[in-house]
Amino acid sequence: MPRSIWSGAISFGLVTVPIHVVGATEDHSIRFHRYHLADQGRIRTRKVCELEDREVGSDEIGKGYELATSQIVPITDEDLRELPLPTARAIEIVAFVPLASVDPIRIGDGYYLQPDGQVAAKPYKLLRQALARSSKVAVARYAWSGRERLGLLRVRGEAIVLHAMRWPDEIRDPSSLTPPPVEVSEEEIEGALALMDTMTRDDLEGDEFRDTYTEAVAELIEAKREHRRPETVPEPEERPGQVLDLMAALQQSVSKAKESRGEDDHAEGDHAEVRELPGRKKKAPAGKTPGARGAAKKPAGEKPTGGRATGGKATSKKAAPRKETSKSTAGKKTAAKEPAGKKTAAKEPAGKKATTRRPRSA
Repeated sequence: MPRSIWSGAISFGLVTVPIHVVGATEDHSIRFHRYHLADQGRIRTRKVCELEDREVGSDEIGKGYELATSQIVPITDEDLRELPLPTARAIEIVAFVPLASVDPIRIGDGYYLQPDGQVAAKPYKLLRQALARSSKVAVARYAWSGRERLGLLRVRGEAIVLHAMRWPDEIRDPSSLTPPPVEVSEEEIEGALALMDTMTRDDLEGDEFRDTYTEAVAELIEAKREHRRPETVPEPEERPGQVLDLMAALQQSVSKAKESRGEDDHAEGDHAEVRELPGRKKKAPAGKTPGARGAAKKPAGEKPTGGRATGGKATSKKAAPRKETSKSTAGKKTAAKEPAGKKTAAKEPAGKKATTRRPRSA
């Protein structure tokens, strides 16, 4: 069990609960020392008095407030303990509020509150059960480390947890960090919601929530200790510097999320595709540059009249812009003899010459 870092009491109304405060979290980060590269000697930070130019011990060091460069007001630990504050000895609950009303940015480190002896067992359990049944949290004031703080008390299992809270003036205004005004379409919001639904889960258990950085550093240290090369990690997938199509990026994200969870993207994911969302219609074909197929379809819709089909002039204009030889002239005359109601010649691609197919009679 971690050691107690503070002793006092929880106070709400006339009820007092003696408690010990112990750490609720642990830091498993790997720590490094500074050392001299030439001989691997440790580099330490020493406390040196600037006036005497010598190292001093902890028993010679005190606190003080600097009014000016040459004027220090000394403050002792006894001075801080004797401050006329009701929160110096107790965690004083001042209100009960819904947890949703507390901005998470104000919530800090967590501590377990342990009841101090048998006398504290009943009021401790009373407060814990009242908090659990009300679905509310308690906001309290307390004084630690030379300053008064706000705290949030909540239930976790059979214990009461105290979270340090920041004062309102300690939260910076984010208005200067907001992006410039942009328009977000309803289709893009629906695409983001589809991605959120795909990534929703019931708990925070799994490999996605493992500290892989600390594991990689531990493996690096072990590899260097054994004089071997550490395991190589595959290069991360390159991502474009700029998202050109937000909806396409959302669609790809939904597909990848489903693949990682072993779901069939075709079974229920068609609604998240860009082409299926309302308002994302393709451009009209009239805006496209007409190609060979469009040129071929245009004559097919025209019905040649008897007065304009003389001599095959329409065929010679599209099929042979340059001067024809005697062979091509013969082909023209043959083409002119085709019945006017027949559409075979009109369906020929515009890029081919009309003389490529000769009637057998020629």
